[in-house]
Amino acid sequence: MLILFDHGAPRGVARALRGHTVITAKARGWDRLANGALLKVAEEAAVDLLFTTDQKIRYQQNLTGRKIAIVVLAGTTKWSRVRLHLERIAAVVDAAPPGSYTEIPIPFD
Repeated sequence: MLILFDHGAPRGVARALRGHTVITAKARGWDRLANGALLKVAEEAAVDLLFTTDQKIRYQQNLTGRKIAIVVLAGTTKWSRVRLHLERIAAVVDAAPPGSYTEIPIPFD
């Protein structure tokens, strides 16, 4: 699976996503694109999943008919907390069907 990390996604998560190819929006020059444009270019580039921390994307974009799966890290993005949930994050990513939207809550404490 080809996975796109947006600018807020903790890069350390990529190590837990074995068997997948992870690219970043910044490396592709897409880091300044608004969500709608980012989704469009990602789908055109055959990206399978967008991994993001943008919890508003669901409300700001029409996700109907999208091919790309979206997984949102909700709550804190503090690495000391996120790293405790790597197995759960990997399981959600592995199971994400095309066009799906899933939030993974990461508690602050």
